[in-house]
Amino acid sequence: MNSLLKAACLAVYLVAVIGSLGVLPATVASASQQVAVILLALHVLELLVAFKSVRRHSGPLIDSIGLTLLFGVLHWLPLAKAMKHAAEVGAAPANVTPRRCD
Repeated sequence: MNSLLKAACLAVYLVAVIGSLGVLPATVASASQQVAVILLALHVLELLVAFKSVRRHSGPLIDSIGLTLLFGVLHWLPLAKAMKHAAEVGAAPANVTPRRCD
């Protein structure tokens, strides 16, 4: 299900880009671009709210930020759940690396 929703997010962005190239009718292009901008704005808000979980991604922080901007809650919620579960059992989850804050 998560993969299907991620594909839908990518499809929204792809249709918006195709619409900006003039391939789609103007009404469809405009609507798709508005939806993509709204989706991106929501994901920026999610990034600000869930940054603690976003930075727990095992890869580089910039990758996690990019994934959050693309997929929003579909990226950071599993990280948050893994961290919550790890706190409950008292161990660090395998796919999440804690980062130092200097």
